[in-house]
Amino acid sequence: MKPTQQLHQLGQSLWLDNITRDLLNSGALRRYIDELSVTGLTSNPTIFDAAIGGGHSYDAGIRERAGDGASGEGLFIELALDDLRRAADMFHPVFEASQHQDGWVSMEVSPLLASDTKGSIRAAKLIHQQAGRPNLFVKIPGTPEGIPAIEESIFAGVPINVTLLFSREQYVAASRAYMRGIERRLEVGLDPHVCSVASLFVSRWDVAVKDAVPAPLRNKLGLAVSGQVYRAYRDMLASGRWHALADKGAMPQRLLWASTGTKDPEASDTLYIEALAAPDTINTMPEKTLLAFAKHGEVKGVMPEKGGDAEATLARFAEAGVNVDKLAIRLQKEGAAAFVKSWNELLGRIDEKSTRLVGAKAS
Repeated sequence: MKPTQQLHQLGQSLWLDNITRDLLNSGALRRYIDELSVTGLTSNPTIFDAAIGGGHSYDAGIRERAGDGASGEGLFIELALDDLRRAADMFHPVFEASQHQDGWVSMEVSPLLASDTKGSIRAAKLIHQQAGRPNLFVKIPGTPEGIPAIEESIFAGVPINVTLLFSREQYVAASRAYMRGIERRLEVGLDPHVCSVASLFVSRWDVAVKDAVPAPLRNKLGLAVSGQVYRAYRDMLASGRWHALADKGAMPQRLLWASTGTKDPEASDTLYIEALAAPDTINTMPEKTLLAFAKHGEVKGVMPEKGGDAEATLARFAEAGVNVDKLAIRLQKEGAAAFVKSWNELLGRIDEKSTRLVGAKAS
């Protein structure tokens, strides 16, 4: 049995952290679904920037839509949703078979809205309507301004992937926002069946401290934080507040492990996949990491529900001078800034291609 299938049977969903038109047109995504137990995918501005700028697959679509007057953010959203609708349709059988807990794709609101609560609410609603697919999450970052937008979007019935979470405290805030949105729906007689996932970014922790801690602590901070968050997730699922909602038909907000590609060339390329094996969670992984795990990965056991040695490991980082709380805030801000940079580069690339391609057609 392939390692990917073993993870799937353990109860963890394997999602691909990538989407390109070539991936769809070549049949690669179909093969990953059929052969590697992939049951969903995620995207972000950096992924689309690389996809659109890395070849000519999108040129025809850019030429056609730009020729019809589309430009900027609107043009990008149309291009992205073309791909995501196709992927969503491929995952729809899984979506239905899992009672809507699996088989999702994700589309991000503009990163420029990370500090704009009302703008995020409007954008999430518009993307959800424009996508026209029940199994498409809209991604809103779990920033202080994003938390009320998440609650309001859930209340409005928009499925949300809470992105850019880095700590237990940030996860708990996202979890509570989700539950408040569901509770408000129940209060006014609305269906509580609105899905969500909470995405914890893992490997960026280890990149941030790699030159600031002793060698024995290298590549251990991300997993320690993950253990702490996993315990909070399990505590949430066991809480009376959650059981009251589940009894009325609410679906759990699943925990998703993001940023799980190994960044340290001296570490195992399947480090985060093997260590984060846990039922009732999702691991979204880069294509390179998925293929590496399928080839030589191992399922060595499951994460301890109480977090294992996470607290002891975090204490060692504190002794080494790492302030985890402050670093979590910094990482979230840096992550938001990185997506803004990719977003601006992406829109600039689309604008340049639009001018060139439409001009070439006219001549």
